[in-house]
Amino acid sequence: MGAWKLACIFRNVLPPEAFEEVLPEEDPPSLASLLSSSIRSRSHQCLEAFLLCSSSGFLWTAPQGKGFRAVRFTLHTSDLLSTVLYILNSCSLSAEHIQSLNTNVHSQPLKETTGMPGRPIKWHRSYYSFTGFKDPDEDLEQVSRVETTLMSWLGSNGKSAVKKLKNSLPLRKELDRLKSELSELLQLSDIRWQRGWGVAHRCSQLHSLSRLAQQSLEPLQNAKGCTIVFTDRSGMSALGHVMLGTMDVHHHWTRLFESLPNYFDLQRRMSVLEDQISSLLGGIQVVYIEELQPEFTIDEYYSLLNVFYNQLLKSRVPSHPQGLSGLQMILSSDRYEPTLHELGHFNIPALSDPAGLQSFMRAKARQARENMTRREELKVIENELIQASTKKFSLEKLYKEPSISSRQMVDCCKRLLGQSLPYLHGMRLCVSHFYSVMQDGDLCIPWDWKKGEATK
Repeated sequence: MGAWKLACIFRNVLPPEAFEEVLPEEDPPSLASLLSSSIRSRSHQCLEAFLLCSSSGFLWTAPQGKGFRAVRFTLHTSDLLSTVLYILNSCSLSAEHIQSLNTNVHSQPLKETTGMPGRPIKWHRSYYSFTGFKDPDEDLEQVSRVETTLMSWLGSNGKSAVKKLKNSLPLRKELDRLKSELSELLQLSDIRWQRGWGVAHRCSQLHSLSRLAQQSLEPLQNAKGCTIVFTDRSGMSALGHVMLGTMDVHHHWTRLFESLPNYFDLQRRMSVLEDQISSLLGGIQVVYIEELQPEFTIDEYYSLLNVFYNQLLKSRVPSHPQGLSGLQMILSSDRYEPTLHELGHFNIPALSDPAGLQSFMRAKARQARENMTRREELKVIENELIQASTKKFSLEKLYKEPSISSRQMVDCCKRLLGQSLPYLHGMRLCVSHFYSVMQDGDLCIPWDWKKGEATK
């Protein structure tokens, strides 16, 4: 116990929970000050120290009564761990706990300093440029800058992905069975997950919903025709999906299902509000694009629409019947200027100036229609390339993360089709922004992956 108690005096050498006893507060700071001055000192002079040590292991810088013996030693170094070990050895105290912190430090009395630093010298690059010597860190930096290539990464991670995918197959079958049974029982349109939870987690959530259906089926039948989405909070989304918070208990889910008729009423009022906004802005359609907008509940989104609608009414701007028909806009809660997205829809802040807004949209209407046409064409190309890639590589599934645009997916698939990738046979491939093997065996690759050969 001596080493543990002594370490307390040195402050933060060991975590507080390591100690079974609390040392008195009166005297240890004097020893701490002594060591601190030694450790912080930049001079090469040695420091003479005198302590009194008791048989119980307590050390003091002043006499505290009988049972103490005097110990003299010289502190040779400013290294904290070495100093602690040296004092312990000088006082004949156990150092096994301290030594476990660093196996490279030995419990031997320190030798006289030689004036040489105890670590390699790190020279500035200008030194190597001037002398012509080779920088030993240059090769390491070059290796770290080498980018991961698709072939090398697949070669290194393909086997582990196959193993994980194989292990997940029974759970995947269970997931499909549960999803099918619940969709049929509750007459649901679909069951989805907002986040990339693993198959086991998804099965657990469906089992929980199934148990609730067995206990109290009647409230759940209110979800007929709806899409259920497992997410972080319960409610109804701006798209009208029933959101089940994964951290909520059955009681909260039951209350949500019971209140769905009220949500459906709010959904109808929201559609009316969207139509009224559309008529005031020349026939433009108000849409909610899940991949491009924040996650709104229907209450939050209705409130946002209402604020925007009141702005339009107060301004009393002249309407332009059907002047913007066929175009789309999404509403945001930020305070930025209105913009035209490359996909063809307008990004409109709810607090926009209505007069300037109409002028902006009319000026950009032609470009918006062109962007929408290109978007539809790109979507067709994207679907064709996904099918072609799935077939060529015999993939179980090829999909993308919501943050990947159609343009990025098209570019990725075109380049994939020009490669020979036997590692992908039977796999599930996700196009993302990074390389990863998911816990159930799905392979994630960045859409802008680099070419290169596989490592052997």
